[in-house]
Amino acid sequence: MSTMAPPTIHPVHEQLEDQPGIPLARVVRVELRKMFDTRSGFWLIASLAILGVVATIGTILFAPDEQLTHNTFAAAIGFPMTIVLPIIAILAITGEWSQRTGLTTFTLVPDRRRVLLAKTVASVVVGIASMLVALVVGVVGNLVGTAITGTDLVWDLSAAQFGTIVIGSLLCLLTGTMLGMVIRSSPGALVTYFVLALVLPTVFGILAANQPDFVDVRPWVDAELARSFLFEGPPASGEQWAQVAVTAGLWLVLPAVLGLRAVLRSEVK
Repeated sequence: MSTMAPPTIHPVHEQLEDQPGIPLARVVRVELRKMFDTRSGFWLIASLAILGVVATIGTILFAPDEQLTHNTFAAAIGFPMTIVLPIIAILAITGEWSQRTGLTTFTLVPDRRRVLLAKTVASVVVGIASMLVALVVGVVGNLVGTAITGTDLVWDLSAAQFGTIVIGSLLCLLTGTMLGMVIRSSPGALVTYFVLALVLPTVFGILAANQPDFVDVRPWVDAELARSFLFEGPPASGEQWAQVAVTAGLWLVLPAVLGLRAVLRSEVK
């Protein structure tokens, strides 16, 4: 009489290792869908287009006729984007902790670095798409504004200038990503972002006004001032590019590394 051998039972971790990993592109698609799924997320992203239209109408109504140029419309539309895009990035990261979905997310995708990378890529995709929409709205605003006022069309926004605007906007967006990883709380990260964007530059400005020696140091430590070069056009010198790089390393890269380490070590409940 033959006997059957008992089935071989493999440990759970070996079974998981044998399973194919979830492609990063699929995780990015999921994160993009999560950004639009909630009512607040939808309207926050929709506000980018709404604010762009409002800024365009305001420029047509209140800007002097001689300033109705493509560059003026691009600057007017770009300002609200530098405020809203980091908020979108913050909420994309902190949602896992604020909405208590992290346990599910990090169970389905155990490698937290892939999840954070997918969230960052999704935020960048939304940011670039928003800037392209803003470019189109600026073109329409320039055409309509000059037609209403009877002034000449001026296309003074070069490809290089638009490129530096994109870089500056993405640096603002990635600042939100960094704060989300460091703080992992939506209210705390949002308050910290507005402190960095509004309060800290004011403090640096007061120091520069009262300490002459700080004037030359400020562009190397004030991220908002260094990024302003990118929105005014391609930086005129290599020193300005260096200031952008140094402030990005100080206020973006270094805290992001510390935040990533904290996320990988934190307990998800």
